[in-house]
Amino acid sequence: MPNNYRSYLAENRNRNLEELKALLKIESISALSAHKKDIHTAAEWIQNALQTAGLENVRIMPTDGNPIVYADWLHAECAPTALIYGHYDVQPVDPLNLWQTPPFEPDIRDEKIYARGSTDDKGQIFMHIKAIQALLETEGKLPVNVKFCIEGEEEIGSPNLESFVEKNSDLLSADVLVISDTPMLEKGKPAICYGLRGLCAMQIDVKGAKGDLHSGIYGGGVQNPLHALSAILASLHDEEGRVAVEGFYDKVVPLTEEERQAFRDLHYSEEHVKKELGITELYGEKGYTFLERTWGRPTLEINGMYGGFEGEGIKTVLPAEAHAKLSCRLVGNQEPVEIQQLIEEHVKRHTPPGVEVTFTRMDKGRPFTTPYDHPVIQAAMRAYQSAYEVTPALTRMGGSIPIVEAFGRILRLPVVLMGFGLPGENFHAPNEHFHLENYDKGLLTICEYWKELAKTEIS
Repeated sequence: MPNNYRSYLAENRNRNLEELKALLKIESISALSAHKKDIHTAAEWIQNALQTAGLENVRIMPTDGNPIVYADWLHAECAPTALIYGHYDVQPVDPLNLWQTPPFEPDIRDEKIYARGSTDDKGQIFMHIKAIQALLETEGKLPVNVKFCIEGEEEIGSPNLESFVEKNSDLLSADVLVISDTPMLEKGKPAICYGLRGLCAMQIDVKGAKGDLHSGIYGGGVQNPLHALSAILASLHDEEGRVAVEGFYDKVVPLTEEERQAFRDLHYSEEHVKKELGITELYGEKGYTFLERTWGRPTLEINGMYGGFEGEGIKTVLPAEAHAKLSCRLVGNQEPVEIQQLIEEHVKRHTPPGVEVTFTRMDKGRPFTTPYDHPVIQAAMRAYQSAYEVTPALTRMGGSIPIVEAFGRILRLPVVLMGFGLPGENFHAPNEHFHLENYDKGLLTICEYWKELAKTEIS
C-alpha cells in the first residue's frame, strides 16, 4: 500500500480511469424524459462510488425531480467542514453526426478522455471522490470534514435543488462550499473563479395560418411566421452588439477599473481564441474586450430557431409555425424574472401583424460573486500553486451554475469555484473531452486543498 496520496493516485491511475469510463457510459441526460432510468442508474453509481471511497451516511435522497446523492465524513475534530457540490446529469448529445466517437463510449486519445460529461461534470466530481479515497486509504483520515451533495438536474436549471437545500439546511451546513464545474484560464494556467453570470431562458412560438400553405398561392399575401420570427430576433440587438431590449442594462453593475486592469494583466490572447475556434473575428458589445464581454457583461443569445421545411431539396411551403429558443447571461443586480418580463414586452412590441406569439419562460438563476481575498480562496490558491507550480489566476466565468447563489444565500457560506476543465473542451457540444493532465494535477490540487483548508481560520 502506498504511504502517501501522490504515489497512491499514480499507482491506481489506470484503475480509476476505467471507473470513470464506467460512469461516463451512463446516458444520464436530464433534459430528455427517455433517460429517466439512466438518471437513477447514475445516482446509484455515485452512491456506490462514495461508499467504496470510505464516505459515511451515503444515501440517495428523493426530490420532486431527479434524486440527490448525499454522503459525509465528519471525524476531523476542530476542523472546518467543506460541502462539495457537483452533478451527475449531462447535456443532450445533438448533433450526433459531429461526434468523432460515440458520446457514451469513452475513448482516450492524445491524453484526453472523450465522452459526454467528461469535463461537465462527471469527470470533475469523480476527482473529488477519488481524492477523498486516496487520503483515507493512505492516511486513514481526512484533514477536514466533508459533505457531498451531488444532484441530477443541473443541466436543466436545478429546479428542485434550492428547495432541497432549504429543507435540509442543517444536514448541509458547512464552513465552505467547493465546486469543480468551472474552467481554467488556459492550458497550464489554473484559475479560481470568483464570479458567475446568472441565467434566464425562454422560447418564442410564432403561429400564423391554421396549416402550412402553398407559397405560390398564398406567398406575399399572408404573413410568413418565419419572416415574422426573423424580424423579432433581429430587433433584439443594435448594430454595435448591444441588447436593444428597453431596460435590459438598468441594473447592471459595471466592472470596476481594478477588475478591468486585472483582466488585462492576464495577457489573454484573443488571437488564440480565434485560432482555436476557427473564426476570423470576435464579436460582441462595443467597447469591451473578449474577457470583459464573457465574464462581466450580460448577453442575449439565440440558441435555436426552426420551422418550415428542413429536408433535402426544396418544398415551396409557407409554414404555419416558427420557433426560437433564447437565453441570457446576467450580471450584477439583474433579476432573471424581470429580464424575462422585459424581453416578453419587447417581443410583443416588435411582433409583425398577421401572427400570434406565445412566450414561454424557462430556466433562471441569479448571478453570483464572492470576495477573492477570502481565506478559503487564498487556501485554494496555495493548493493550486503546490500542484501546478504556478500562481493561479483569479477570474470570473461567463457560464452559470444557478444554485451557487442559492447555496451562498441559504447556507451563508463562502464559495470556492476550483475547476480543472479547459475552455476549449467542448462541454455542451460534440466531442466533449477532458485533458488528463488536468485530471492528474486536479487530484493533487484537491488533496492539497483539504490540507490547506485545515490550517485556515475561517471567520
